[in-house]
Amino acid sequence: MAPITMAQALNTALRDALHDDDRVVVFGEDVGALGGVFRVTDGLTDKFGDERCFDTPLAEAGIVGFAVGMAMGGFRPVVEMQFDAFAYPAFEQIVSHVAKLRNRTRGRLSLPLVIRIPYAGGIGGVEHHCDSSEAYYAHTPGLKVVTPATVADAYSLLREAIEDPDPVVFLEPKKLYWSKSDVDTPLRTEPFGRAVVRRAGRDATVVAYGPAVPVALAAAEAAAGEGWDLEVVDLRTIVPFDDETVTASVRRTGRCVVIQEAPGFAGVGAEVAARVQERCFHSLHAPVLRVSGFDVPYPPPMLEHHHLPGVDRVLDALDRLQRDDEPDPRFLALGGAA
Repeated sequence: MAPITMAQALNTALRDALHDDDRVVVFGEDVGALGGVFRVTDGLTDKFGDERCFDTPLAEAGIVGFAVGMAMGGFRPVVEMQFDAFAYPAFEQIVSHVAKLRNRTRGRLSLPLVIRIPYAGGIGGVEHHCDSSEAYYAHTPGLKVVTPATVADAYSLLREAIEDPDPVVFLEPKKLYWSKSDVDTPLRTEPFGRAVVRRAGRDATVVAYGPAVPVALAAAEAAAGEGWDLEVVDLRTIVPFDDETVTASVRRTGRCVVIQEAPGFAGVGAEVAARVQERCFHSLHAPVLRVSGFDVPYPPPMLEHHHLPGVDRVLDALDRLQRDDEPDPRFLALGGAA
């Protein structure tokens, strides 16, 4: 079994879905003859024809609007927004129509529609090519929001997204497209709504998703040299959210750090921190901390390594956890227990 990249796993998932279900169609900007900017749709037009995988005009609102009509008509469209920030012209379609149609029709109509969005940074991209837009979609009721961090999950979660009766925003971490793993497809990993403990530990829980998961795992290895035994939880799906796995981990460790590549203010990490605090308050030895990108527009390529959360910033957060966990010497001077 030869290792494959995440991009190849996604391509295989699309290829298998097109083969297994005649209702599946794939379209977007340059996904046909070119095979997509990141070659995720490479070879699909040659194999299935330009009625099943085809190019569209450069009009994201039109792409999603067309997909809504196709889904209402019985197809299962999979559309690609070429880059994260390119999806914003389609945002009104996604929020006003894609997310609301089942509710608006009292369940008589569903939209089995997947919106693939290459997102986040780490590739040296320029403005409009490296946004982390997950919080916009996670805040919208009616959407499932999925982001794989492993090659196996990339295949499995995309297959599940295509089979889902409701709309799924499928966020693909661009810097992980070239990550490799020994994966034998077809395979199925955990379903939507199930987080996974990627590394067991006892001292603190690090919650991450998508491009932040490798950072969390690297930080856990580095922290081991400083005496920390970190547990790493990969959310996999932001919506639905797996409270059970996250809270069980934090109750075991008593501490929590959340990593996200997006800016910190009002991000997914804030929601995770709030849910942990509400459910694990009496188990926490220190406040829940967040490690995120800065609250600025995405910087030029030469500065992105300063902007993106890395191992050192996670280790700094652990130092803060340790300081917050230490008893106040003023309390001890008054006879308090350590």
